[in-house]
Amino acid sequence: MHRMKLPVTIHRARLGPVEFKVIRPAKPPVRAVLVDRDRYVDAFLDQDAAKLIGGLWTIAASSPRSLVHVPMRGNRAPADGAPEAGTRQLDLVLLHHSLQFAPARWKELRARLDPGRPQTVTLPVPAPAPAGESTGDDVARHHRENRDLFQQHLHAETLFMTGSAPVFRATAHHFLDIARHGPGYVAAHSPDAHYCTRFHSTAGVLGDAREIHIEYRDRWGPCG
Repeated sequence: MHRMKLPVTIHRARLGPVEFKVIRPAKPPVRAVLVDRDRYVDAFLDQDAAKLIGGLWTIAASSPRSLVHVPMRGNRAPADGAPEAGTRQLDLVLLHHSLQFAPARWKELRARLDPGRPQTVTLPVPAPAPAGESTGDDVARHHRENRDLFQQHLHAETLFMTGSAPVFRATAHHFLDIARHGPGYVAAHSPDAHYCTRFHSTAGVLGDAREIHIEYRDRWGPCG
């Protein structure tokens, strides 16, 4: 199993008697855009952003008492992927369901965060599963009694992905796949080649949540 080192900043803030910990990447992704398309969510990422978010997804699996915040809503969209009229760009927050944090309080919490403390986290990066191979976890997630499903909320221009440690661990590969294979695929085909993956409605990981379409992009605007 490979490992990756991920520089982060740990912020803290209190809401009443409760102190919350918020983990952010030390350098937020620049070539990363999350777009609310109403019926689904689009994510456009370059290689570095995909690897970073895959790492943060892994942190969310092992940090049930923290919120993982990925600032990106102010980023420039890809050169050929500008949001359409009526859509909006979002930040991302990952959190464990046991934290029982109300997204409606996010704006207040965000405003109270301290300057933060830098830290480097070492993460395991599992090898990708063989194509087409199902695991016992895959089967279990389709069981009607399963609780390991993502829930989504939108508040303060932020998409909240609330889930369990198993479902975060089981889905980090979507972003790592984009980082591993997106650049090579586009280079071997054409600059307009489409390399993507998806949190599909039939995958057994989405509860009250929309599909997420994740696409590799290597052409960005001059400020991207």
